[in-house]
Amino acid sequence: MNPRLTYPALLSGLLLIVGGCSGGKAAAPPPPAEVEVATVVERDTPIYSDWVASLDGFVNADIQPRVSGYLIKQNYREGALVRKGDVLFEIDPRPFKAALDYAKAQLAQAEAQLGKASLDVERDTPLAEARAIAKSQLDTEIQAKLGAQALVLAAKANVEQAELNMEFTKVTSLVSGIAGIARVQIGNLVGPSSILTSVSQVDPIKAYFTVGEQVFVDFHRRFPTEASVEEQRRRIPLQLILGDGQVYEHTGRISFADREVNAATGTIRIAGVFPNPNNLLRPGGYGRVRLSVRTEPGARLVPQRAVTELQGSHQVAVVGSDNKVSIRPVTVGDRVGNLWIVTDGLKAGERVIVEGLLKVRDGASVNVVAGKSPQTEK
Repeated sequence: MNPRLTYPALLSGLLLIVGGCSGGKAAAPPPPAEVEVATVVERDTPIYSDWVASLDGFVNADIQPRVSGYLIKQNYREGALVRKGDVLFEIDPRPFKAALDYAKAQLAQAEAQLGKASLDVERDTPLAEARAIAKSQLDTEIQAKLGAQALVLAAKANVEQAELNMEFTKVTSLVSGIAGIARVQIGNLVGPSSILTSVSQVDPIKAYFTVGEQVFVDFHRRFPTEASVEEQRRRIPLQLILGDGQVYEHTGRISFADREVNAATGTIRIAGVFPNPNNLLRPGGYGRVRLSVRTEPGARLVPQRAVTELQGSHQVAVVGSDNKVSIRPVTVGDRVGNLWIVTDGLKAGERVIVEGLLKVRDGASVNVVAGKSPQTEK
């Protein structure tokens, strides 16, 4: 066999095979893209807003002594829960004990003088009536008795003050709450200007946040009377989002608004109150307060992932009853969780694509897989 005739023959055979294949049927078109859709729902929707909040004790009491002296004892554990009336510190009581004893002695002396003056008046009254002694002598004795009575009253007041000072050597807590770190040491000389520690009532606890003046004005326009404002404050629940992103398990309420608007920022300070039975929240902590400032009636809702933003405009892919896609521009409003309010461009009951947007184009047919509706998405 001639090798020169072999290769041309093989090449001709391959060309015949390729020609035969190209003369057959064309390749089948790809199947419609599979997409996940959600139904547009319409319902009254509360609009929530978040504000940065700082926590503070419901009551914060600086513990200061009422008398001066040397600190001899600390009776509480720092950071522990104390009750109103618990003795936190003790001041050396010896000087005050001596002052009390002296005041009692002064009282006894005044009472003795009053006794003598009373006896003088009692003895000389019938004598003066019988003109056995001068009337002026009895008048002098009566005035001496009145003076002795005044001295007794003054001495009793001194005893009461000395007893109070003696009692004040035991420095007690004015409120129930968490006691802070001691700011003094045993042996320090303290006085009424000294702050020994602080106690904060943390159940409930306050959360301060600031809102814009416009939000405040809008709220009070909708609820113009004091009674309606108080009713809404009781009805509006506050959520607190902690620093770890978790929602605090107890809801709070609005307590009050500050008396003035901050001229520099145009905001007003609001105080919310939250239960804190486990003392989890502490003064100085930060979080975010969330509440519903208004309700949007008949809002049309779609998942945010159904909306595509392009050069400042928004659009969605709507799937018709014939399973064909229509790319439609929409106008969006507020975001509610992972949903978006659409104010124009959609009707309730229409289906929008939430998964597979990159696989479709306007007018294309799709294979629909039902997804979660905005009513059930979290």
